Amino acid sequence: MATSVAREGQPSLNGIISDSQTKRLTDLPTELLEHILCFPVLKHVDICNVSCCCKRLHDVCHGRGKVWGHQYKLRWPRLQRFYRQNECCDWLREYKTRHRVGIQIRRTVESFSKRFFTEVPCVGQVLGDSFAEIESLGMPEHFCEDELLFILNSDKRKSLTLKYYAKKILYFLRQQNILRSLKTFLERPAEQQSALEGAVLVDQYCNPLADVTLENISVQLDEITEKVKKMLRIKNPSHPSLRIAQGDCLVVEDFELQRQVVCALNSVLYEQLQYKGNECDYYNPLNSYIHQVLQRHTGIPISLSVLYMTLARKLGVRLEPVNFPNHFLLRWCQKPKGSEDIYDFVYIDAFGKGKQLTAKECEYLIGHQVTADYYSAISTTEVLLRMVGNLLNIGKRGEGNEKSYQLLRDSLDLYLTINPDNVQYLLLQARLYFHLGIWPEKVLDILQHIQALDPSQHGAVGYLVQHTLEHIQHKKHPVTPEVKKRCAPEHLEVQYSVGLIMKHKRSGYNCVIYGWDPKCTMSQEWITTMRVHQLSNGANQPFYNVLVQDGTCRYAAQENLEPHSAPLEIGHPEVGRYFSEFADTHYVANEELLTRYPEDMGETSGTVQELYHRLTPGSGNQEEAPASDQNSQHAMSM
Repeated sequence: MATSVAREGQPSLNGIISDSQTKRLTDLPTELLEHILCFPVLKHVDICNVSCCCKRLHDVCHGRGKVWGHQYKLRWPRLQRFYRQNECCDWLREYKTRHRVGIQIRRTVESFSKRFFTEVPCVGQVLGDSFAEIESLGMPEHFCEDELLFILNSDKRKSLTLKYYAKKILYFLRQQNILRSLKTFLERPAEQQSALEGAVLVDQYCNPLADVTLENISVQLDEITEKVKKMLRIKNPSHPSLRIAQGDCLVVEDFELQRQVVCALNSVLYEQLQYKGNECDYYNPLNSYIHQVLQRHTGIPISLSVLYMTLARKLGVRLEPVNFPNHFLLRWCQKPKGSEDIYDFVYIDAFGKGKQLTAKECEYLIGHQVTADYYSAISTTEVLLRMVGNLLNIGKRGEGNEKSYQLLRDSLDLYLTINPDNVQYLLLQARLYFHLGIWPEKVLDILQHIQALDPSQHGAVGYLVQHTLEHIQHKKHPVTPEVKKRCAPEHLEVQYSVGLIMKHKRSGYNCVIYGWDPKCTMSQEWITTMRVHQLSNGANQPFYNVLVQDGTCRYAAQENLEPHSAPLEIGHPEVGRYFSEFADTHYVANEELLTRYPEDMGETSGTVQELYHRLTPGSGNQEEAPASDQNSQHAMSM
């Protein structure tokens, strides 16, 4: 860390304090000196310079003192939660460590674009081994995360590539921490595992950049509990549930008193707070995330059941989860000493506004008969497997875009953490990574594990091993990227350039160009499916790779695009892969994209100066749809 360089534009303090001034300064009491040296205008360089003036000031600026503590807290305020109030700490050492970590993290993040840039968006890209580099540096995790957040929270329109990779790294690091927490959770005795905590861990893993904590979720549930108690107090002022304090484990034994709790809970949850099952958008993954259920007041049977069961338990009523096919339920025993007879229970449908069902009515709910086993209570681990299984199925149903692949990967990670020897899902994970062309070394590890668990899978395993090894060899000999110069004779018809913000003439979508071809390079099947022959110039015209505002990547004909009359930022998750900055009228290509299109940024600058003052009308009217699943190199599905 520099100790003798003053801030830009300002002299250092040891250059402006004379010997006589230093003497008068050192005569001041220590507390007053500390107060002066904690003025916000003074930075770490100034404190270093002051401490070099004399022994007296050096002692005042000692590492464990107030001055360096102030500097540390001023520069990195987010880190204060990791220290106890008035904690005695070597703040100078902490400052130096955090400073070094920041330099190392930034250097690592900056290297990612050069190492992993691909012109075609790699759907579901995982840089797992590379992210592990940061873990292997042995730096304090909270310092790493703080620097990544510092990068992400800097000027919104600048350092887009740096932010793109910082976000991916932060996503990975947080997920690794959550997986470790989940493993610790699963190692606890069953009676110490709460369905709510498990659901929060699932939520956190799938949304690692969101502010989801068990503490925040619990506070919200406590607020609902208080509303239920208020309702109970009106009906029965002496109800024992009113005396249950937070954290108590009191169980209400009397059935009439239990019934009062359930009635009050239904009234508050479904009438007052308007919770309901999401029948219109059932397969939206948000329905499975407990923080979203609380925020949107809607969910699916299992998420609403976890919420309902937790609230009931806080009020002294024990309900048990039931892994009923196609419709998760809760059961409420009606016998004083417990029972396993399915007819001794009332079944609660949290999705259906808390409706109470008999065993027979449960079968009407799904339209067929089931054996008594399906009415049994299940463990918290089984609840989590059902919850993650739902997310997995949603991921498999997805449209093959970035979000569905991410959900599929995340849910597979969770499922295999809970049940690591499930051959079916291990094989699915290996196939997924193989299909996406990512993390081949991990694919080999998964395949080895599958072979050990089930030798009968040798056919599928052998095929994947062979092609994964070929992929690893291919990575060792990367292909030199094609450089497209506008001055080349075959590129003379290309009107637009990378970084321009465009509008599709018929669809109306907004987009930014990140690549182009002088002629359509897609397969004949894609050209036919997209009805390219109906365009006035057909496939024999420039086509552009564009990032669309809705998050898709498309391949559009030149005649269907025109420069946007009012340039705007494009909210696409891959913008940072290609561009370093949004410059009000256009995007600035990063070094990697500029290497492939070396003459485009000059063209873009000239275009925005001309066209945004005098837009020329375009022609053409044929819609270009997203690239198809199978034929397009830009496709985002399996």
